[in-house]
Amino acid sequence: MNFEAVLTGRPITKKNHMNVVRAGSRLIPIQSQQYQDYEAACLWQLKRSTRAFTAYPKTARLNLKALYYMPDRRSRPDLVGLLQATQDILQKAGVVEDDVVFVGLDGSRIMGVDQDDPRVEIVIEETQS
Repeated sequence: MNFEAVLTGRPITKKNHMNVVRAGSRLIPIQSQQYQDYEAACLWQLKRSTRAFTAYPKTARLNLKALYYMPDRRSRPDLVGLLQATQDILQKAGVVEDDVVFVGLDGSRIMGVDQDDPRVEIVIEETQS
């Protein structure tokens, strides 16, 4: 069973969009409002399109192919950071029970710029390896 989705909006990395807040005497990193907004928009899109979808179980072995289209050339995010954010969002949306099921990221890349339609195109395939 393959899964495909297109998440519209500017793809954002999780680790490069952090704020630090003081909790008593400790400093705690939290996600920026920009990342939180992106994550919420992606979750809404996934929940709407996967209502009857059963999550891939923890025993699954999956390949994630994610193609990223950025709105401009100003920011050059790192692919690994984008993939980590996408995997976390897929887990939070209930597409996978745990993001450890991704054993491959074959074909994932930053495709370039699409000013009118920044997005990530996702294809998940079951694999034997």
